[in-house]
Amino acid sequence: MSDLQLYLCEFFGTAMLVGMGLSVVASISLRKSGFHGSGGLMAALGWGSAMTAVAVIVGPFSGAHVNPAFTLGFWMTGNIEGRLVPGYLVAQLLGASFGALIMWFLFKDHLDQEGDAGAILGAFATGPSIRNPIRNVASELVATYCLMILVLSLGHSQPAGGVQFIYVWVALSGGVMAFAGLTGYAINPARDLMPRLLHMVLPIKGKGSSDWSYAWVPIVGPFLGAALAALTHIALFAPLVG
Repeated sequence: MSDLQLYLCEFFGTAMLVGMGLSVVASISLRKSGFHGSGGLMAALGWGSAMTAVAVIVGPFSGAHVNPAFTLGFWMTGNIEGRLVPGYLVAQLLGASFGALIMWFLFKDHLDQEGDAGAILGAFATGPSIRNPIRNVASELVATYCLMILVLSLGHSQPAGGVQFIYVWVALSGGVMAFAGLTGYAINPARDLMPRLLHMVLPIKGKGSSDWSYAWVPIVGPFLGAALAALTHIALFAPLVG
């Protein structure tokens, strides 16, 4: 495949993940939605299903990183050439923007009639249930670490017959259940940064602040978590499998 085709796969995959994932959150949180109040289980199943669909569609081609932190982890473990990293990151950022635009377009009437600025922002970006920067970063670090180490482990566990996609679904859904109550389970800098930026610039009635004072947390935490998972894999698991 050409480099451009790889980048297009990452763009498509990130757009699909963010578009579906944010739509799940909007369905739960916006009061005019028919699924309003469905709760965390729906969020877990929805995000897990979105990531699994993306892995099935673009995983065989680009690896379905769809996450700048994961691209860092894959680069550290030798699973992607360094020359491809900048293109992957740009594709992911643009894909996340496009996915957020899809959600905004589909839910614009609901967003404009919401009235709760917190719910509107929550449809785009993550936020802590209790604001404590150190613990918030730690939550995003641990959440990203758990998913990254699972994905890296697929290489030595070698599940057959598409079972790896079930692993991805279980890991992501389980992560939402375990950690989303703390910080919203961003685990993906592109998933939070670009929708937050669009929340700031798009015309939405009564949207309020985009909470940029928190925006560094879902960037720093996931990058640290992915890097630590990569180091764990290099130090512990890679020697075991030769």
